[in-house]
Amino acid sequence: MAGCGSPTCPGRWTAASWPKTCTSTAEQVYTLSEGDTSQIGNRALISAGTGLGEALLVWDGRDYVPYPSEGGHTDFAPRNEDEIDLLRFLMQKYNGRISHERVVSGMGLTNCYEFLREVRGLEEPAWLAERMAAEDPNAVITELALKAKSEICEKALDMFVSAYGAEAGNLALKVLSVGGLYVGGGIAPRIIEKMKDGTFMKAFTDKGRLSQLLVHMPVRVILESRTALIGAAAYAEARAAELSGVSPRAASVKF
Repeated sequence: MAGCGSPTCPGRWTAASWPKTCTSTAEQVYTLSEGDTSQIGNRALISAGTGLGEALLVWDGRDYVPYPSEGGHTDFAPRNEDEIDLLRFLMQKYNGRISHERVVSGMGLTNCYEFLREVRGLEEPAWLAERMAAEDPNAVITELALKAKSEICEKALDMFVSAYGAEAGNLALKVLSVGGLYVGGGIAPRIIEKMKDGTFMKAFTDKGRLSQLLVHMPVRVILESRTALIGAAAYAEARAAELSGVSPRAASVKF
C-alpha cells in the first residue's frame, strides 16, 4: 500500500481485483479456459510483472469482497527434475530460501534463462550474449522465444509459463476460486500467444485428484493495462457513495 496513508485505501493488487462488476470486452480480457461459468463463488487474481502479486475476491453470498495477500512470497515448490535443479541453482544464487516470485516474475524469466545456460548447458551464441548485455534481458528472451529464433529463449519462456500456471493453480485451490482465476500483470499480455499454447493450462490443471476442480474453473487473462486504476476509481466511488449516498451508480455496491 505504498503511497497511501489511509487504512481503507486498497493496495494495487486489491485495486486490480476491484472492477468486479464491470463488463469486459474482447480487447480487455482473453479467455484461456471457459470452465463452468454457471458456478458462483470465490475468484482469484495472480499478476506477474516486476514481482508476483496475488489477491482474492471472496463471495459473501451477495457480492465479491476483495482481499490482498502476499502469496507471491510463499515458498517455491518444484514439480519436476528441472525445477528441483532450478531451486538448487537459485538457492545458491540468492543464498537461501526461494519464493515463487524468484521464478514467476520478470526476474524469474531471467533466472530460468540463466539456469538453462549455466546448469543445463544450453548454448548462448555470442550475438545473443551481446543482446542480453545491451538490452532488457526479458524483452530479448520474449522476442526470440515467440519468434522461435533461439532454443534457450524458447525453453526459458516455456519453463516460466509452466511455473506460472502451476502457481496459479495453487492459488486457485487455496482460494477455491470456482468463480474464476484471472491472470493480470504486465507479462501475460506480452506473451499472450505463448499463454494460448496450452503450457499454462496444463500446469494449472495438473493437480492430481483435484485436477477436475481446476478444469471447471474459468481462466482469463486481463489485457487492459489500466485495470488497477479502474479498480481504484471504482473503489473510491463506491466508498464515497457509502459515506454520502451521492453516487447512485456506486451506491448499490456492498462493502
